[in-house]
Amino acid sequence: MSSMPRRMDVQQAAEDLRRRTLSEIPRSLDRLIYLASMRDYNTGLYYHDGLASRFSQEVACEALADCHREAFRDLVGSPLRDLVCQMEGYMDSTHTSPSEFLTAWKKLEPYRVAVPVETDPLSAEFLFSSFKIALAILEARLHPAPAALGA
Repeated sequence: MSSMPRRMDVQQAAEDLRRRTLSEIPRSLDRLIYLASMRDYNTGLYYHDGLASRFSQEVACEALADCHREAFRDLVGSPLRDLVCQMEGYMDSTHTSPSEFLTAWKKLEPYRVAVPVETDPLSAEFLFSSFKIALAILEARLHPAPAALGA
């Protein structure tokens, strides 16, 4: 029975996070990256001082993990057209040249560290493949192939 109030606390903290912070982040991709940045890559634990001060560090960690999984699920369920739009919007928000952004994302694959820790490997690989296709589409838009000779 003691886990019930704790789960309720986590749900309240997650709702607080959605209302105060995530509602200001328009795209699932941006939320995924933001929430991944709240995670310590050495331990897999999430930190958010504001949320921890209103609840507890443990509750804040669980709430961040829940919202991170939610952003991931949203992206996995997104049609490719939407994922391309999200990636284009995210790329624009970085204030990096599209060419530099595409080169870095193709070479470094930063999206690989943005997935929640206990993600199903098949779902993660599906999203990674979708990201690669979205990057190829954006690159084709940036550098269209010359028209075929004789066409």
